[in-house]
Amino acid sequence: MDGYVPGEEETVLSEVDAETREPAMYRVLLHNDDYTTMDFVVAVLMGVFNKSLEEATRIMLNVHQSGIGVCGVFTFEVAETKVQMVHELARENGFPLKCTMERE
Repeated sequence: MDGYVPGEEETVLSEVDAETREPAMYRVLLHNDDYTTMDFVVAVLMGVFNKSLEEATRIMLNVHQSGIGVCGVFTFEVAETKVQMVHELARENGFPLKCTMERE
C-alpha cells in the first residue's frame, strides 16, 4: 500500500511570510542635448508618459534649462520599458535623446 491509514489525521505545517514590501521605484529621466527638438520631447512626454500638454511643456523646459528632468516614477519593469520606448522613438526620428532610470 501507499502508506494511507484510515482514521489517521494529517497536519500541514506552513510558514507565512507576514512581511510584504513595496517594490523598488525608479525615476525615469530625460537628458538635454543640442539636437533633439523641444516639440519632439513634448510629443514623447505626452505619448510615452501620458502627460498633458502643459505638464509635458513644463518638464521639457526643465530638461532644457537644468540639463535633466524627471518624467515619472515607476516600478523597475515599467521604467525599463519606458526608457526603451523613448530610445526607440528617438532613433526612428533621428534624434539622440537620452533617457535613463535611477532607483529612487
